[in-house]
Amino acid sequence: MNSSFNARRGSSMVDGDHLRLEFMTSSEVALAIAGGIRTIVIPCGAVEQHGPHLALSVDADHADHLGILVTKGVGGALVAPTIRVGCSSHHIAFPGTISLQDSTFEMICRDYCTSLARHGFERILIFSAHVGNSPPLARMLPRLRSSVPASCRVSAFTDAKAWLERWRDAVEEAGGEPIRVGGHADIAETSLMLDIHPGRVRTERYEAGRLGLLSQGDLELMWRDGLAAVSANGILGDPAGSSATIGRHCIERIASLLVESFSQDEPA
Repeated sequence: MNSSFNARRGSSMVDGDHLRLEFMTSSEVALAIAGGIRTIVIPCGAVEQHGPHLALSVDADHADHLGILVTKGVGGALVAPTIRVGCSSHHIAFPGTISLQDSTFEMICRDYCTSLARHGFERILIFSAHVGNSPPLARMLPRLRSSVPASCRVSAFTDAKAWLERWRDAVEEAGGEPIRVGGHADIAETSLMLDIHPGRVRTERYEAGRLGLLSQGDLELMWRDGLAAVSANGILGDPAGSSATIGRHCIERIASLLVESFSQDEPA
């Protein structure tokens, strides 16, 4: 990144904000690209219910935070504005949830990719902190790749199973109970919010949801009839035992998973 921009950051800017495309000027972006920064990260999230104890913003907040860690981890990169609303139709029975159609989500991702490729970015890395975005993201990936010039490579992390397994490992390593990981408003998500936005956690409203990871049959039921069909309170897992320490470990382990995955997908 050019030194003049770094010099103007000032002590009031959040650590990592100098990597956020939206906080740069157009000329600073041009200088960064000319200076060799050709990789950009696109975080995706959701605005949806997370039980009675977490704000609707969990997935978007998580994506924002991970975006900086992943950008630092891959190196020589910037991070695009988070796509904050995602595909959450299975949560729509719960008030406040906002959901995009798969086709709308794809159009937004495509427009991000074509805009960024036009400016000279040659490597676009997409991830989602909302597991529900993973299936449509996997389906659209071939079309995203065909929408940009051959000189630009689009990669996306869509392995929801690996994400949940990494959370279970992280919770156990940090002293929590992995059985409480279910993937939604559980000990992992509650803990990470205690770390990054504790004011958005209602600790007095913790309650257990559906324990254990969902079977394939449960997943099919959820996609067809909504999350309430498998968990009346909208929680998969249990927030009991959550802590900022567990949350920080979960965040670090997921950031490592994403960086590892994108590194394996790096062009030779």
